[in-house]
Amino acid sequence: MDRRTFISGGAVAAATVATACGETGQENAAGPAAPAVNRGVKRLRMVTTWPANFPGLGTAANNVAAYINRMSGGSLDVRVYAAGEIVSAFEAFDAVSEGTADMYHGAEYYWQGKSPAFNFFTAVPMGMTAYEIMGWVEYGGGQALWDELAGQFNIKPFQAGNSGHQMGGWFKREINTLDDFRGLRMRIPGLGGNVLRELGGAAVTLSGGEIYPALQNGTIDATEWVGPWNDLAFGFYREAPYYYGPGFHEPGSCLGVGMNRTVWDELADDHKAIIQSACLTANNLSLAEFQHQNGIALDVLVNEHGVELRRFSDEIWTRIGEISEQVVADTGNADAMTRRVYESYLDARNKMRQWGRVSEMPYMVQRERVLGG
Repeated sequence: MDRRTFISGGAVAAATVATACGETGQENAAGPAAPAVNRGVKRLRMVTTWPANFPGLGTAANNVAAYINRMSGGSLDVRVYAAGEIVSAFEAFDAVSEGTADMYHGAEYYWQGKSPAFNFFTAVPMGMTAYEIMGWVEYGGGQALWDELAGQFNIKPFQAGNSGHQMGGWFKREINTLDDFRGLRMRIPGLGGNVLRELGGAAVTLSGGEIYPALQNGTIDATEWVGPWNDLAFGFYREAPYYYGPGFHEPGSCLGVGMNRTVWDELADDHKAIIQSACLTANNLSLAEFQHQNGIALDVLVNEHGVELRRFSDEIWTRIGEISEQVVADTGNADAMTRRVYESYLDARNKMRQWGRVSEMPYMVQRERVLGG
């Protein structure tokens, strides 16, 4: 698709999304699509890694589908299937790669068994914030590398959600020293799990719907999930009273849509532009929604449920930082493709760190100093 075709198609899609989404981009998106005119309907099945209609994560997948359906005037009909309805959460990638499903919505680090490079397109320990990873993918060469990586598995990827900065997790016991991590059984996926193992803990990968029962029956001692909004919905505070933040492992977690490459290549240019625009819209709005809802949910957790907010000590942070850099470097040098992704990621992170050091970071410090509370 050449640039002129994409811009033309994108302009039509952008005009349509303004009508489809209303002022908030959320409330009207799930309404019925306008009937397709003089065009056959192409039906697409989207599998997800999330529980059905789960706030922020599951609904981001629903929103992508709703935007596509409405923006296409009904000529595309995307149906969403939650984890377990067609395939399990961790089988979504293979289902799309092999053509059992047409697209997925999930977190790319779930596919690290395919290539460790996928970690960099969700989150890595001590890595990029939400805005930084969006900048890298959209403008710093990340998308081209992601296309090449996922293309090896017959998949075309897109950014399609971001949960923002995640919390450090829920713990049944206090974490005061590095020794408190020894023997700790914690649900934590991706490279954050590798860091926990280096600290002496046992990292467990569980899908969202499996976490609460595992906490309840003692299979795990702690869990990270997302942040106050999603954590409140799962009720983790009932089983693990200590809530630690901020998290080191997912400072800005990108969620992705992966589309079967053969299906993608067969689409008309305007349909491709609609799907790209829908994913971009969902990406931006999900970050705004998480930011807003996390503030509300944190107030409920603290003031209505008596949750104890804790912070890891400087000693713990220093050691986590040392281990994280080594874990990410080891992962980044696993093979030639991953090394290219890692080097691009690291270069972008370091350049944006310089900007953050003179902009948001000192501003936030001064805002808290002045406003207090």
